[in-house]
Amino acid sequence: MLQPFPTLKYDDLDSYLVKLLDDPFAVDVQHGSPTAAETARSSSSSSSMSEGLKAGQQIAKISVITLVAIGIVELVVGQISGSIVATADGIDSLSDAMISLIVFVGLYLATRPANKRFPFGYYKVESFAALLAAIGMVAIGAFILYHSYESFVNPHRIEQPVLTMVVLASAGGVSLHRALQMRKIARKYDLLSLKTDAKNSIKDGSASIIGFVSVLVASQFGFLQMDAIGGMIIAGYIFSVAYFSLRQSSLTLVDAWQNPGTSDKVKQLIESKFQAEPVKVRSVFLRPTGMMAHAEVHLEVDGDKKLQDFESLSFQVQSLIRSKFRLIDRISVIPHPLTFDGGGKKKGTTTA
Repeated sequence: MLQPFPTLKYDDLDSYLVKLLDDPFAVDVQHGSPTAAETARSSSSSSSMSEGLKAGQQIAKISVITLVAIGIVELVVGQISGSIVATADGIDSLSDAMISLIVFVGLYLATRPANKRFPFGYYKVESFAALLAAIGMVAIGAFILYHSYESFVNPHRIEQPVLTMVVLASAGGVSLHRALQMRKIARKYDLLSLKTDAKNSIKDGSASIIGFVSVLVASQFGFLQMDAIGGMIIAGYIFSVAYFSLRQSSLTLVDAWQNPGTSDKVKQLIESKFQAEPVKVRSVFLRPTGMMAHAEVHLEVDGDKKLQDFESLSFQVQSLIRSKFRLIDRISVIPHPLTFDGGGKKKGTTTA
C-alpha cells in the first residue's frame, strides 16, 4: 500500500492524487514548492511561446497594413483599366488583410494567461481564428469566381495594360517577400493561424503574378478571355488554401490528433528508457491545443512504490517526453498499481 511521506505537505492521499492529476510534478517532495528544474522548464516553455506569439502579432500587423495598401491600389487600377483580374486581385488582397487581422486578434488573445474559466489557456483561440479566416476565404473566392465567369462570357478590352501589369507585378513581389517572412516565423513557433496566413499570402503573391501574365496575354495577343481566366485561377487558389485551413483548424478544435503514431512513439520511448524498472505504459492520450499539445500517460508501476519514488519517476518521464517532443507542454502521469498473479509475477490490474 502506498504511504505518504511526512515531508509531503498534503492532508491525505486523496488530496495528493488530486494535485497529481492536475500537474504530476508541480510540487517538490521535500519542500512542497515548485522544483528548480520544473520552474526552469515552465519558464523556458512560457518564454518561447510568448516570444512566438509576439513575433506572430508583429508580422500579422505588418501584413494587414501592406495588404490594405496593395488592395486599394489594385482596385483603383482595376476600375481604370477595366481588368477583372486586377479587380479580383484587389478584392483578394483586401480579404487577405481581413484574414491577417483575424489572425492578429487570435494571436493577441492567445497570450492571455489561463484562468478558472479557461484553465488550459486561450491557445485554441488561434485555431478558431484560422477557422474564421478560412470561412471568409470561401466567401471571397465564390464572389471572384462569379464575376470572372461574367467577364469570360462578356469579354472586353483592357485599358492601360502597362500600368496594370506594373501594379500586379509589384504587388506580387511585395506579397511573396512578406509571405516568406511570415512562413519562417510560423514554422519556427508552429503557429497554425500564421501558417494559414502565410500560405494565403503566398497564394496572394502568386495570384498577382498570374494576373500579370493574364493581362499580358489579353492585351498583347488579343485573347480577351484570358483576363477572366486569370480571375478564375485566383478563385481556385483561394479555395485550395481555405480547404487546408478548414481541415487543420477543425481537427484541432475537436481534439483530433493528426498523427496517431506519435502515441506509440511516446510509449516506446518510455518503456525503452525504463527497462530496468517494473514500469509498463498502459496508454498515452494526446490532445492538441493549437500551438502546443497536452499528454496524459497512464503507467503501471510497482504498487509498493513510495510516493517520493513515484514523483521522481513521474518527473523523469515528463522530462524524457519533453526532450523528444518539444510541442508537448502539459504532461500528466497517472499511476496504476501492478499486482501479483498466481505464479508470483507482477501483472497490471484491470481497473481504469
